[in-house]
Amino acid sequence: MTTPISGFSKLSKAEKIAWVTKNFTTNPQQAAKILEMYWNSDEKVQRLHDEFIENTITNHYLPLGIAPNFLINQKMYALPMAIEESSVVAAASKAAKFWLNRGGFSAKVLGTEKVGQVHFLYQGDVAKLHGFIEKIMPKFHSDTANITASMAKRGGGIRNIALRDLTHKMDHYFQLHCTFETKDAMGANFINSCLEQFAQTLSSEAKQHTAFSKTEAQLEVVMSILSNFVPQCLVRAEVQCPISALTLSEEMAPQHFAEKMVRAVEIAKIEPYRAVTHNKGIMNGIDAVVLATGNDFRAVEAGVHAYACRDGAYSSLTHAQINGDVFSFWIEVPLALGTVGGLTKLHPLVQLNLDILQNPSAEELMQIVAVAGLAQNFAALSSLVTTGIQKGHMKMHLYNILNQLGASEGEKEQLTAYFKTHTVTHRGAVDALNTLRKA
Repeated sequence: MTTPISGFSKLSKAEKIAWVTKNFTTNPQQAAKILEMYWNSDEKVQRLHDEFIENTITNHYLPLGIAPNFLINQKMYALPMAIEESSVVAAASKAAKFWLNRGGFSAKVLGTEKVGQVHFLYQGDVAKLHGFIEKIMPKFHSDTANITASMAKRGGGIRNIALRDLTHKMDHYFQLHCTFETKDAMGANFINSCLEQFAQTLSSEAKQHTAFSKTEAQLEVVMSILSNFVPQCLVRAEVQCPISALTLSEEMAPQHFAEKMVRAVEIAKIEPYRAVTHNKGIMNGIDAVVLATGNDFRAVEAGVHAYACRDGAYSSLTHAQINGDVFSFWIEVPLALGTVGGLTKLHPLVQLNLDILQNPSAEELMQIVAVAGLAQNFAALSSLVTTGIQKGHMKMHLYNILNQLGASEGEKEQLTAYFKTHTVTHRGAVDALNTLRKA
């Protein structure tokens, strides 16, 4: 058993690597070489990456692909997508190309409100607490003036502070439910700084409030933190066209295709087992662009999935309908994103990706990301209701299989041609490669 280490964070990068490889790998020398292989050749860039997080030993690469031909609100985009899963970029690109000549995607932001809360315990007269909060409301704003000054200049800041009585859920539990506008910043640090000051103001003012009893004056702040559930930071993206234009499959009439798409979405609305996979596919598109633009995909995931069960059961994020001879397909999704702050001005590739997106505002990025999710879902559903998902996915996965098998470039070329007319499976790829090598 390896002895626990003390002061690991104080070791040099080389010392960290030596300790990890010696104690936790089967071939320390080879492991160290692999780690060094992924360092950036530019020392300045590598030092920047080293300082993004703690105890850095190397970089972990994800492929960065481009999904072209996205027409969004009559403006052309090429979407940078950072993801490891094959067929995601291809599917997004296919959907973008399909809708390019059918009006493209429309998108609009429905709200940009973000939320934070101060959670506290109070034992006493609730009416007195309401009076106290009302009295110190100006103090909450004045005490955070130094924090909000820059944000206010950009049109953002604190929007509302409300006392919520949640004693029916937990004894003595109350909260300050606070809403914010953070403009082009995701705003986590801004919101948390405001909340922590609210908590200090709440505690200090309670101790001085003459109407409180001794017990009431000792209200206890449990924690102050933003919420990643942002149902009012919402964006809608949509496509629609005449049903006659839904010519995706030679084997299926457009009307039948439209009806199957509507039924597929309805199944995802009522069946959680299907809804989870349905929404995972949407997040393939959303997360890939979120990652590429230096945003927090974990926060986005958490907020999106909470939104998917806002009505009490986990359900589809997308919707589809037939209205007369028109097919409509849309998504409404909460996305708290930023184009300033965080990694957006530090990570060179993030900066480049935002440049590729024509340096969008946070609201424009919300629309782009929502479209990526909608496109991904359209591509997945259109495959599911026609040929099935595996035909296209496994063809995209073929190179991964051949790389695992150590195929040469020439062998890859021949087998790619072979599998254009044969079903791709792992066993089939093994057999085809063996046959090729014996020939």
